[in-house]
Amino acid sequence: MSNEYTKMWEKLNLDLDAHDALLEVLGKFYGDIYLSQQNRLKGMEYLDFVLSEVHGLRIKELQEAKEKGQKVVGTFCIFVPEELTLAANAIQVGLCAGAEAGKEEAEKIVPRNTCALIKSFIGFKLARLCPFTESCDLVVGETTCDGKKKAYETFGQYVPMYVMEVPQQKNASDRELWKTEILRYKDKLEELTGNKITAEKLKKAIKTVNDKRRVLQRLNKLRAVIPTPISGRDVLLINQISFYDDPVRFTQKINELCDELEEKIKASQGVVPENTPRLLLSGCPMAVPNWKLPYIIEGSGAVVVGEESCIGTRNTRDLVDESGESVEEMIEAIVDRYLKIDCACFTPNQERLDNIISLAKELKVDGVIHYNLLFCQPYAHESIKIEKALQENGIPMLAIETDYSMEDVEQLKTRVEAFVEMVTP
Repeated sequence: MSNEYTKMWEKLNLDLDAHDALLEVLGKFYGDIYLSQQNRLKGMEYLDFVLSEVHGLRIKELQEAKEKGQKVVGTFCIFVPEELTLAANAIQVGLCAGAEAGKEEAEKIVPRNTCALIKSFIGFKLARLCPFTESCDLVVGETTCDGKKKAYETFGQYVPMYVMEVPQQKNASDRELWKTEILRYKDKLEELTGNKITAEKLKKAIKTVNDKRRVLQRLNKLRAVIPTPISGRDVLLINQISFYDDPVRFTQKINELCDELEEKIKASQGVVPENTPRLLLSGCPMAVPNWKLPYIIEGSGAVVVGEESCIGTRNTRDLVDESGESVEEMIEAIVDRYLKIDCACFTPNQERLDNIISLAKELKVDGVIHYNLLFCQPYAHESIKIEKALQENGIPMLAIETDYSMEDVEQLKTRVEAFVEMVTP
């Protein structure tokens, strides 16, 4: 890395030696999983570049924006409305939470049987490894699970923390609670940035975020073609980077990639043979660099053609209604759109079961793999219901529970290979 980056990381108080070691491991991991693929799209070169510079050039952009007076807001969850963040002239980024960084330090302040994602974002902070966290003027949490909710109490000692209350049901009273939280977040952003969220700014921000969702919807439609023209790993990477990259630039680049995909489809060029088993990956979110399970799946003779997760259709399926003209009308539209999210935190949650079955049929999958992070209770409970619902619709499912370590790779590989063999047409 350049001396300029080293000085920047030093200024952010990163542990330089540990950070260099992390980037070295990440680079090798990325090479093995992504760069080893055959017949990749030329458009993926941009994603490769972004990932290679995710702690470099992107952080430099954030620092330059901060010098000009912009604020940086870090998030862990798709419930935090980026539309409001952008309308306040702030930048919203996802935070590091996809590797076993600083695990030992994290376990000093949260129980060992806490899910890997929570221990990861705490570990990255305590080990001083995440320049995104160190760049934040505000970190926004949300009450989507008890583990996060309690962890934020401790995490708030180390970062400027703000927590949004997410309702657990979707009755009229729950919508009112959620609207109150949206308005409270709006007030917080205006206080943080010193900028008033106007109708003009909010309308533009809604269009920007919707455009990002539209291009990911376009990508999902194109990847569903038989034979699929892009690997599931590459689509996962695109979705992951959507949380870090500048939204306007990202949308432009992915539209260009989709143009390339359309050309491949016209030429009937797939990345795998037409009879390759098609799988839907469902369940918990996968933050960078959590690529273990998709790599195992596609290394076992199948292809992932859809993700039913926060790093997938749960994040991109619904748009905010763009017809509102006043701030009040647009706030109502944001409230409605975000309450359509079918997170496992809701009870009851028939929506998610219906959406999984609908998606599995729409994508013509041969099976579903439900991914659960160890100790994630909401998704573990729903896994049982989902398997039953899929069986009733003649769709096989394999439930996988794992964490970020590599210790169970061979065991997972054996189970996935057996499942792939079973669902092979």
